[in-house]
Amino acid sequence: MSISRLPLSYCTNVHPGLTVSAVLDGIEQYTAPLRQNYGAELAAGLWLAESVTTELKRQPEDVDRFRDRLTSLDLSCHTLNAFPYGNFHGDRVKETVYVPDWADAARLQYTQDCAAVLARLLPDDREGSISTVPLGFKEFEHADDFTERSISQLIDFAQYLDRLRQESGKLIRLAIEPEPFCLLETTGEAIAFFDMLWGVAAETETLDVVREHIGLCYDVCHQAVEFESIPDSFAALENAGVRINKVHITCAIELNDPAHNEEARRALARYVEPRYLHQTMGRLPDDSIRRCVDLSTELALNPNPEFRNAETWRIHFHVPVNAEQLGPLRTTRNELREALQAVSLLDYAPHLEVETYTWEVLPDGGSADLIDGLTLEMTSTRDLLSAVGS
Repeated sequence: MSISRLPLSYCTNVHPGLTVSAVLDGIEQYTAPLRQNYGAELAAGLWLAESVTTELKRQPEDVDRFRDRLTSLDLSCHTLNAFPYGNFHGDRVKETVYVPDWADAARLQYTQDCAAVLARLLPDDREGSISTVPLGFKEFEHADDFTERSISQLIDFAQYLDRLRQESGKLIRLAIEPEPFCLLETTGEAIAFFDMLWGVAAETETLDVVREHIGLCYDVCHQAVEFESIPDSFAALENAGVRINKVHITCAIELNDPAHNEEARRALARYVEPRYLHQTMGRLPDDSIRRCVDLSTELALNPNPEFRNAETWRIHFHVPVNAEQLGPLRTTRNELREALQAVSLLDYAPHLEVETYTWEVLPDGGSADLIDGLTLEMTSTRDLLSAVGS
């Protein structure tokens, strides 16, 4: 049984925090009452924007403030989300969340800064993880040497983590997170990239360090949107030797029989919003996939014939993981069950984190107070994990 025995984590990118004080306020306002409601050990999966890590470099004593405040609230931290670099709660985030990419020195520096903070937050007996962008966004133009530069920087980061481990005694692993319409989005693309990464690492005599410190963040919503078989995806990664360092416990929106389900399409149109990117996939009867980079009102209400005639649509919109249905819409909670079952069969234990960051942009702001909603997510996830472990 390989379900992590660490406290279940929830990602704090659900609430804003562009300064040290704002992050601490978020912990006080949301994380502390969530811990009380949850009634068990809880980990805060901190999102520290670049502005926060820069402030912490200027005032390193504030890292101790983080650690001490978490301890006083009976909270811990063993994983960071270093995917969003800038303001994740701006009016329009969309494709800018993938900037800077892994060919940019700013991404390497930011991720190193996150690792330095996490090393000081980690309890002595725990390993850490940091999730990050899947190299870059497919819709952007990239230099011919983009992949080579990204690999070079990832190897540099693995070596940095190795030095950090020697200096601090803390093992921290990077978790690259595939996502629809990104340079790494499918399981096959992830495996092919790791083969390239390992090949270069072998040539530079850093293979052991790279394999130890760099792996995958498996976001269940993302792979479900791709219509991948979750058990087959896990099996392929295991067979290829790609380590899953972190699992994002997430659910997507699902709409069945869109051609004959106008009520559900009208409901889906209410999820169109200007902040985040909601990549949309439709699976046709012949199992081919139609793709749209973002959900729009036009797509929901007046889809072109191919999308209209799809058997099922799935939309990259992180919805509460306790929900099986959202009115006439369904969610991919069944795929979440499959993922947690697959995790239990691994011979190691990835970090587990609930990551529903969209509460502010749900239709009508969601049906529950944020703390109540997060509590339902965490307790339902605990129940799913208990079922897997029984």
